[in-house]
Amino acid sequence: MIELGEPAWRGRQLADAIYRQRIQELDAITTLPKSLRERLVSDGWQVGRPRIAQVFRSVDGTERYLVQGQSRDAQTVETVWMPEGDDGETGDGSDQSNSEMMGAPGLDSETWESNKPPSNMGAPGPSPLGTGEGNTLPTSSKREQPESRSWTRATICVSSQVGCAVNCQFCLTAKLGLQRNLSAGEIAGQVVAVLDRHKVEVGRDRVNLVFMGMGEPFLNYDAFMAAVRLLVTEAGLSPQRMTVSTSGIVPGIERFAQEPPEFRPKLAISLNAPNDTVRSDVMPINRKWPIEALMDAVRKVQLRPRERITFEYVLLGGVTDRSQDAAEVAKLLRRAAFPAKVNLIAWNPGPGIAYSMPAPEAVEHFRNTLIDAGIPAYLRKPRGRDIYAACGQLKRTVEE
Repeated sequence: MIELGEPAWRGRQLADAIYRQRIQELDAITTLPKSLRERLVSDGWQVGRPRIAQVFRSVDGTERYLVQGQSRDAQTVETVWMPEGDDGETGDGSDQSNSEMMGAPGLDSETWESNKPPSNMGAPGPSPLGTGEGNTLPTSSKREQPESRSWTRATICVSSQVGCAVNCQFCLTAKLGLQRNLSAGEIAGQVVAVLDRHKVEVGRDRVNLVFMGMGEPFLNYDAFMAAVRLLVTEAGLSPQRMTVSTSGIVPGIERFAQEPPEFRPKLAISLNAPNDTVRSDVMPINRKWPIEALMDAVRKVQLRPRERITFEYVLLGGVTDRSQDAAEVAKLLRRAAFPAKVNLIAWNPGPGIAYSMPAPEAVEHFRNTLIDAGIPAYLRKPRGRDIYAACGQLKRTVEE
């Protein structure tokens, strides 16, 4: 605005219109003079918010979006809306009321049934709400709106890259490889688009953000943190309602430890194995930054009061879910010397990945072993598995 000869406060008006009012067309920003709006349009400026090109809705209410930016290519990226969340934030310091809980409820029949793969795994179940043609997905004939509000809280899972270079062996996204990094606007734009779709009122509605979608955020660090700053300063979201997950990029964790608390999300580490031998097999990144180097880096993060580091742990049947694995994880975290919790994730199946789901009794035994050792442990609910929206399933799947 200053470069256009306008006062600086015009920039604040513009940011408010884009991020808080979520206006998509410059012509509609009536807080700006008409002459200024016309000048911006004639100069080629546009809001540039990524658009939701295709929607898949799960039987559990989860929505998976193929989101398309206005960049040099037509590649889509995935974002997920989970009404009522997946309990991933429980015990990490988000809520004083639950931050000291020792563990989530046990595995009742309903919880375990929701962990079972759908009978048609190998292709997504419900049809998409929009239509598509390859990666250039047109808008459907009428704008698809979500059903009337039935949620009291929600979680948005956000991507930081198209594809991923880390190559975790149990993850569908790894099969894409890394296509490209997303810009800060493309990362923050996913959030704004989903907030707008569900008419979220920031400051009133309880919405958490998890940077756990496609990509490794700490391999696109500058854009990721720039997006966080946009969402905090412009959209009014709290960093304490945000969690970033890393596979263990040690330099990124060390940079993250230097971020000021007012812009620092909570940290989650994808551990997924009890020792370096197993972890190197399922997560090749461990060969570069083994577990001890990872733990040393995490110790540099200055935690807020009641905050815990979250360790995500995918249970692979017969590989990482055994009794001795649980004992090793408990020992590792007891000597970590920082507050920690564990989110257990029953592996979400995907075509072409040769692992199996853990047995329910193995999951329960693993959780109880951690709790008995004094480690808070929770079972993350699988959300949207029937539409390939669950953890580790994001691969821009469009087949019916």
